[in-house]
Amino acid sequence: MTEAVMEMKTEKRGVVVRKIKGLEEWIAIVHELGPKFAERAIEHDNNDTFVMDNYRDLKEKKFFSAAIPAELGGGGLTHGEMCSVLRELAGHCGSTALTLSMSQHLIAAAVWKYRRGQPGKEMLEKVAANELILISTGANDWLASNGTMKRVDGGYLVSAKKTFASGCLAGDVLVTSAVFDDKDEGSQVLHFSVPFSADGLSIAENWKVLGMRGTGSHTVVLEDVFVPEEAIVMKRPSSTFHPVWNVVLTVAMPLITSVYVGIAEKAVDIVRKNAARKINDPVAPYILGEMENALTTAQMAQQGMVEIANNLDFEPENENANEILKRKTIAGKAVLETVEKAVESSGGFGFLRSVVLERLLRDVHAFQFHPLSEKRQLLFTGRIALGLDPSVNKIE
Repeated sequence: MTEAVMEMKTEKRGVVVRKIKGLEEWIAIVHELGPKFAERAIEHDNNDTFVMDNYRDLKEKKFFSAAIPAELGGGGLTHGEMCSVLRELAGHCGSTALTLSMSQHLIAAAVWKYRRGQPGKEMLEKVAANELILISTGANDWLASNGTMKRVDGGYLVSAKKTFASGCLAGDVLVTSAVFDDKDEGSQVLHFSVPFSADGLSIAENWKVLGMRGTGSHTVVLEDVFVPEEAIVMKRPSSTFHPVWNVVLTVAMPLITSVYVGIAEKAVDIVRKNAARKINDPVAPYILGEMENALTTAQMAQQGMVEIANNLDFEPENENANEILKRKTIAGKAVLETVEKAVESSGGFGFLRSVVLERLLRDVHAFQFHPLSEKRQLLFTGRIALGLDPSVNKIE
């Protein structure tokens, strides 16, 4: 939505909002911060440290509320525009862009609900007013979730270990789930939020990994953390595919994929700038051609995902999630091939840690672990093709 249209709508509603930036202004801020982020990325990668300084800069510029509707106090960016912002940011620091995408998919899901008159408005207003950072654990929990919940007066006591909680060192609110054994309904997964200041919540700093080291995706530990009854936002059967995942996958994967496509574009940009050195190499054109084809494939898949999400105007149908997941697999393979070819075209120099390409190659390997991994996507898609329940853990 253009700045002019947004201002007209907010004026018509009589709502006072902060000045709305257009997409170009947000991109300009990304490139203003970018060189500093790129310089810090080397240190974070070498020392396995979280991009905390980058988060402070993003918070100051109000990136964490950028995609919240203007009438709720946010920046008014559309879902597709946020994908573009993340894609540009990834060219400077993939870890920063990826952690930002994790909070943004929670925002996007809440905006989707808000537009349909479902709960979510209050949370979005709080994020916009305080630039709160939301931390997700949904990807690793998937259908079954983990942890235990014991009913007590007024709520539950939750104990769990939530791995891959990207950005948790800067988190304000943990958005997660755990398993409650209901005597009447059986094993249920309850979804809730809990502040990081809650008693019994701690962070085990164990993120020592191949790539995406700056994301600080440590394990969040909950030990008898009290969750009030009113904090429970959803209950669903354990290990069964629920329509909520059609929303989560459709809003989340375009954002996440945009980050990895941005990394691949950065790798190609590096190679293009140095292509003259290979002009007399008879093999180089073939490798560069493969690289370019792979990048185009990744870009097409990413754009297709953005179009399916349709700026959060979609129905929570299995087919939407299926189309998103197919493109996620296609994009993932193409992104990896792109950066591999970029390294190959650089010869042995691309294998040096002092060269940016080496880090980019390690970073894109993380894409395969976002849901769903290729084999699980194939199972999901194949089951839908057969008219079966798409639950990947289900056996007929």
